[in-house]
Amino acid sequence: MAEYIAGRTANEVWIKAANLLLQQKELVEGRTGGVYEILHSFISIEEPRQKWIYDRVPPVSIGYALAELVWIMNGDDRSDIINFWNPKLEKFAGKGEFYHGAYGKRIRSHYGFDQLFAAYRALQNVPESRQVVIQIYDTKIDFPIENGQPRDEDIPCNICSMLKIRQGKLEWSQIMRSNDVLLGMPYNFVQFTGLQEILAGWLDVAVGSYNHYSDSLHLYNRDSLKIGIGEGTEIENTDSLVLSKAESEKIFKEIYQRMKALAIKDVTEDVIYSLAQLDSEFISYNNIMLIISAYVAQKDKKYDLADELIEKCSNRLYVIMWERWKNRIFMNKG
Repeated sequence: MAEYIAGRTANEVWIKAANLLLQQKELVEGRTGGVYEILHSFISIEEPRQKWIYDRVPPVSIGYALAELVWIMNGDDRSDIINFWNPKLEKFAGKGEFYHGAYGKRIRSHYGFDQLFAAYRALQNVPESRQVVIQIYDTKIDFPIENGQPRDEDIPCNICSMLKIRQGKLEWSQIMRSNDVLLGMPYNFVQFTGLQEILAGWLDVAVGSYNHYSDSLHLYNRDSLKIGIGEGTEIENTDSLVLSKAESEKIFKEIYQRMKALAIKDVTEDVIYSLAQLDSEFISYNNIMLIISAYVAQKDKKYDLADELIEKCSNRLYVIMWERWKNRIFMNKG
């Protein structure tokens, strides 16, 4: 039986999805343990700019989420850079030098061309097109081997994205073979509503709805006592990712160069502070750089510097999510 979950914001639909899974009584066997599962879930977010799940307990790592979006936009698959913002990632995706299923690499170069750029050109020239599909899952290298075992620890959960322009808005449909409501969904929303917002800027159109199909929406039994839901108070994201293509590509490249400079051992306070000052004309992107840099300062126990950088951030939602993540060890769950 299919489930349909709709709401204005990502936070709203996530609360609904998490509650549905917490109400499940029957466990099914998963690859690494028992799961509560809902098959064939359709999730729709009316305002994709409100992409942040701020009511998850344990709290989402906003530093990692923003760093991962930059990593994806730069088409990279190196593990060392993104692991710096999420040291636990290799537990789920493997310990190799490169991540097999890295979304940025799959989207921007894996098939021999840049699918994001191709989608931009196609929709720019034929806005009514129904043929724009960004392919992520590659059957040749992702399909299970003959005995049914995975070919790699990092098989993409996202299969493809389908893009359409209707009534002057970019509509986005995301297809997922598997979706963990606790560990995956909050970051998946940021990844693909982020790409939707960015591409809408390239195309100079409005952002339409974001529609997310999960063939297996699930929660591992081992995580069922870890997951919590906050109060549901609405907090608005005031930052926009919309820029022209030239401006967008330039600033994402610049932020990534700074990320790579931050991801070194024993980086000094002066270097962190300097790299955090993007000082562009785009406040939303200045805020991204501040959060990404504050994560590094916090990780290196340079707490006063982290606080100083966060004070410069003008997005109240980012600051609230940062404080929740920073104080996570004092929470009852997570």
